Amino acid sequence: MASKQHSLRIPEPLDREITREIRFRGEQDWSKGAISLLEEAVRASRVPGIVFLQRRDGRRPLVAFSGLEVWEIIATWKEGEESWEVLVEAYPELSETQLRTAVAYYQAYPAEIDERLRREAYWTPERVAEELPFTRRMGA
Repeated sequence: MASKQHSLRIPEPLDREITREIRFRGEQDWSKGAISLLEEAVRASRVPGIVFLQRRDGRRPLVAFSGLEVWEIIATWKEGEESWEVLVEAYPELSETQLRTAVAYYQAYPAEIDERLRREAYWTPERVAEELPFTRRMGA
């Protein structure tokens, strides 16, 4: 991906916070870590109600105060042929705003969520049993 160089003066207290966050995420390269922080800030600003959570395989977008990742809600929405009624019925504990936030994030960043949906679709029960036989119950 093409990049553009900028000169940026960062106040020392903010630099300490950025550096702390980059280290927490396990990133060694300051520029790479700062870019990741900026990308998340832009996404959260573009779609209010989105937060990011650190997982073993990277950071993932969640709908704030739901405990659900965006891909989970979108998977249900797609399975229901993008029916709003199906989505509301599937997640009665979520507000309309939370559900609309998930759909808005998907509409803004479809490639990211579609990639996650493809990865999740790979793990059928049969594939799990085949590739991860230790997950079977003993005696089953």
